[in-house]
Formats: sequence, C-alpha cells, structure tokens
Amino acid sequence: VIGEPVKNKRPKEPGENKIKPVNKKVKPKTPKTKERESVDSSLKSQSIMTQVMDKGHFQKLAATLSLAAGQSIELRCKGNNVTWNYPSYLDTFKDSRLSINQLDRYSQLILANSTTADTGEYSCWLQLCNGNKCRKDETKTGSTYIFFTDKEELFVPTPSYFEIVYLNPDKPAIVPCRVTTPSAKVTLHREFPAEEIETDGTDIIYDAKKGFVFQHPSSDHKGIVYCKAESQGAPQISIKYHLLYVEVPKGPPSASIAVSSSRAGVSDGVRVVCTVLGEPDVDVNFRWQYPGQESGRPVIVQNFWRLINRGIGHTTRISKSVLLVEDFEDIDVGNYVCIAQNLQGETTVATNVEL
Repeated sequence: VIGEPVKNKRPKEPGENKIKPVNKKVKPKTPKTKERESVDSSLKSQSIMTQVMDKGHFQKLAATLSLAAGQSIELRCKGNNVTWNYPSYLDTFKDSRLSINQLDRYSQLILANSTTADTGEYSCWLQLCNGNKCRKDETKTGSTYIFFTDKEELFVPTPSYFEIVYLNPDKPAIVPCRVTTPSAKVTLHREFPAEEIETDGTDIIYDAKKGFVFQHPSSDHKGIVYCKAESQGAPQISIKYHLLYVEVPKGPPSASIAVSSSRAGVSDGVRVVCTVLGEPDVDVNFRWQYPGQESGRPVIVQNFWRLINRGIGHTTRISKSVLLVEDFEDIDVGNYVCIAQNLQGETTVATNVEL
C-alpha cells in the first residue's frame, strides 16, 4: 500500500504535462524546462534525410548504406533552404550524373549510374538565413556514408597511381585506401623491406570510411606502403603511398635572404633570393618591397618550391622567391625586403645593395 502511491507519484507531473498540455496551472517551471531540453535533444538526434524507394516509399537512413555500383539513388532532405555535401570527386569532374533540386518542402539529390568512385559521405542541413548571413541549423541535419560495392573493384578509385602522405608528429596521418565493401578484410604492407604492418587498434587503426589512421606518426613509419583487400575472391592491391616524415615544426615561416652581390655596378644584374624551409604540405606566399617599387621600376619575380630529403628520412619543403633586377641603376640602391607568409604568420627578412 505504501509503495503504490510512490510509484504513481514519480511519473505524475511529466505524464500530466504530456497528456494535458493545455492545463497550464499544473505545469511547474522546473519540469517545463526539463521537457523543453528533452525535446531539443531529441530534435538534434533526428535526421531530415530519407531515401526514396520504389513505388514512392521512403526509408530513413542509417549511418552507413551499401548499394551495388550501377544503381541510381535519390535522397531527400526536408526544408526550403537545404545545403548538401557529397564526395568532392563529383565536383572535381562536374559530373552530370549528379543533380540537386530545391523544391518547396524538400531538396532532392539524385545520383544516376553510380560507380565505386562515388563511395563516401552524403550529408545535408537546413540553412537559417537573416539577410545575406546564413548559418547551419544544427537541429536539422542528415548524413549517411554510402558504399557503392563492386567485387571487381574493392578499393575506391583515385585519380593517381601514387600519393604522398605527410607524417606530422602533431596530428594523425591517414593512408586513404578506402574500400567499396565494408566487410572486406584490409591489411597494410610495407614495400621495402616487404612486410605486413601490424594494425594494433591503438596506434594504427583501420576505418573503412577513411583508411589506415596513424594516431601518433613517427619517422619509423616512413617509406612506401600499399593496402591489400580480400572479399570472396582474389586479393586486390591499392595504389602506393609514400609516407614522408615532417621535420619542421609548425609556426611562421623560417626565412632567409641572400643577394648575388651586396655591391653592384651600373648595368649589372642583381639577384635577391628569399628562402623558406617549412612543412611539406603548407603553402608559402611571398611579397617584396624594393627601392624602385614606388616609381614603377621593372623587376622580375619568380616563385617555386620542391621537397628535399634531410638525409635521415625527414622531409622538408623548400620554397623560394627570386627577385631579379636586370640593369642596376642608382634608383635600385637600398633595402630589399622579403615578407614570407603561411597560415601561422609571417616573417620579414631584408638585405641591402649598394652601388
């Protein structure tokens, strides 16, 4: 008898709130806040994406979906201002097999005659706009990773036969040998010495959506590798990946400047070189300031870069900007300033040339 009232009392308030939302007198403020929070969290977990099936039926999508290559697919996302994201491969080649249409109540993505190269993540979200400013509505999104399977092509095709993967000690590195069949058994192999690289699930893990992930890259991982996949048939080999260890730490460019001669004669050619050593995958931009700049003195500027091996398997990118004054004159006397810039900042170096 004592337990019965307690059992009824605990769910009473939230139960009444849901069944009788009009009865505002019995709605305490605290339960009302909790109810709103639970509604908000449930909205965040709801997907606005569906797949159009045969005969007008719709299906909610799971985190992954497997379809045979060659099939066409239609996805829909509810909303009147929807943005889509899909494998960049489809944008790179401006593929006519892909079409996106925004209708009154939903947006429609159709991919016809799919191929294994279309394997990847497809997502959408509702845009909330106020004038020209738009933001993503985090409560109304949808996403699924689609495997377009083909037993004759277990690896997702790539545009090249050889790729460079940079091993940076500050962040995970990915050998992107993704598969078209999620059940395929995939192993990682070193070309020389010929051996299988152990995937321990901690430092090196395999993710069918990404490839092999090196959580803590080191110089020991450098070299040429490839992936092998097996699934109900003969093993298949991926393209080769050259793993290069990054020696230079992150930060503003490490720049230096040199001149062919600090004293030049009239009509001499003067060459000023600005050099930056940096991360292999970080671009460097150069700007110059020189004595005859304001008066429109003509100079020639050339920029280029290449990868260099430091002798112990460490790789660095050397970027150079060369400023050339062909016929030196009085107006060219003075300071030559090079400003090198990357995403982390900029560095200024200078040198002086006299007549």
